[in-house]
Amino acid sequence: MPSKKVVIGMSGGVDSSVSAWLLKEQGYEVVGLFMKNWEDDDDSEYCSTRQDWIDAASVADVVGVDIEAVNFAAEYKDRVFAEFLREYQAGRTPNPDVLCNAEIKFKAFLDHAMKLGADLIATGHYARVREVDSGPHAGRFELLKALDASKDQSYFLHRLNQAQLSKTLFPLGEIPKTEVRKIAEKLKLPNAKKKDSTGICFIGERPFREFLNRYLSFKPGPMKTPDGTTVGNHVGLSFYTIGQRKGIGLGGMKSHKNADGNHDAWYVAKKDVENNTLYVVQGHDHPWLLSSALGASQVSWIAGVAPEQDQLSAKTRYRQADVQCMFSAQHDDSFALHFRDPQWAVTPGQSAVLYDGDVCLGGGIIDTATPAA
Repeated sequence: MPSKKVVIGMSGGVDSSVSAWLLKEQGYEVVGLFMKNWEDDDDSEYCSTRQDWIDAASVADVVGVDIEAVNFAAEYKDRVFAEFLREYQAGRTPNPDVLCNAEIKFKAFLDHAMKLGADLIATGHYARVREVDSGPHAGRFELLKALDASKDQSYFLHRLNQAQLSKTLFPLGEIPKTEVRKIAEKLKLPNAKKKDSTGICFIGERPFREFLNRYLSFKPGPMKTPDGTTVGNHVGLSFYTIGQRKGIGLGGMKSHKNADGNHDAWYVAKKDVENNTLYVVQGHDHPWLLSSALGASQVSWIAGVAPEQDQLSAKTRYRQADVQCMFSAQHDDSFALHFRDPQWAVTPGQSAVLYDGDVCLGGGIIDTATPAA
């Protein structure tokens, strides 16, 4: 029986490189696909596409797999970047990786791979897929957290559906990142010591404010405290996010000391888009930064239906431990979460992702946050 053909997204990074090798070791027929999804200012010092392609091709050579490059720049601009800009213009803070996974890596890429005759696709994400083998949900595919909790990326994958998951392999789901680096060094992969990328999905690392400046219209306005006192001016609401501490421009402003006699730091607490006003507070635990509930829309459930249970756990941002919550589905493609412990800096535009233990159930885009106080 011929081995199954797997098309793997190879980014030039160490994770997807080791994934390709693992799949080959497991007996699959492996083909690498390098996705080019950003063309604006591609000659700038920030965009590493050319180097990434060289790294991906060099790894493919070492591992012994064919690789081809495919350009999804038009799809990326239409489906991901346009939405990204719309959200910022509306004063929210979107998560481009969530949209990028749903629209490019597991839609445009999956479609292309199937045209190449693939049986399955794979990526270097840290997550797991499991098919339920018995009971009322037999045959359903579940998205699980990676065994390496510090690298788990299920949060970014919560918009995947049954059709996508049924065709997807995550070779790194059971492996700690430290082991991945060791494998890369043992194989003498040319990118074994390459740093992990942290920039905007496919766009790379660049000065964020300067980058947004090119695409958004913005208007400076007042920066106020909760009592209405103006303490400065903001440069445009799009450039700030709830909970932001650095780059606000109030470093020299001191108003009161905390219990230790030190001056409390300033934080962005609220955006009033209608009046173009940015509200700032002092102190990490200011009541305006804490939320007891949130509302979310644009929901996506991995099982295709909303969870039945009401006691679940959730993440409202990627780098966060799961927190217990009460879940209630709303009638129109939305849900509400109520938290036992108030959550810090719940941010409209970010994703609220729900879990039942290690199983990622799906989630939605945060619209509103209810202050704890």
